Amino acid sequence: MTKPTREQAEQAVKTLIQWAGDDPNREGLVGTPERVIRAYEEYFAGYTENSDEYLSRTFEETEGYDEIVLLKHIRFESHCEHHMAPIIGVAHVAYLPNKRVVGISKLARVVDIFAKRLQIQEKMTVEIAQAIDKTLTPFGTAVIIEGEHQCMSCRGVHKTDVTMVTTHMTGLFKTNHDLRRDVLELIRK
Repeated sequence: MTKPTREQAEQAVKTLIQWAGDDPNREGLVGTPERVIRAYEEYFAGYTENSDEYLSRTFEETEGYDEIVLLKHIRFESHCEHHMAPIIGVAHVAYLPNKRVVGISKLARVVDIFAKRLQIQEKMTVEIAQAIDKTLTPFGTAVIIEGEHQCMSCRGVHKTDVTMVTTHMTGLFKTNHDLRRDVLELIRK
């Protein structure tokens, strides 16, 4: 697949403005195509990043730490792949270290990498867990995402204050019900 040029993308925005019934050449809209494309570069920056680059920088001096590592309430903004409408929410990411840990900001960056793509929340939840499992090889990973989908609140059924929750557990979080309960309890606190 060949990526369109910036000029082609800006022309597509002009076409959408005309389709909506407005004039892309009027004063208030003249710079809109360029601004929209700059915004899209930010919204979808996850396509240009690789989670392995962040997760491969680890620390082995942990004094044998082998308990849950949990980063809670990682705010994210994503876009629904069906309507390109925003999904706003928080992710909770936990893992059980296997001799090494990663800097906590790297977990937040991994969430952003997958959030900044056209997504469905279920897929994003699994992708984050798989990236952590692949690079860190922990004894288990738990990813819980809570998202508000604007494709549901601003169009269609128009239901507000509805949150979708998805989970994906691997390793000991999947097989050990006590650990699963512990991580979910830590998130609730």
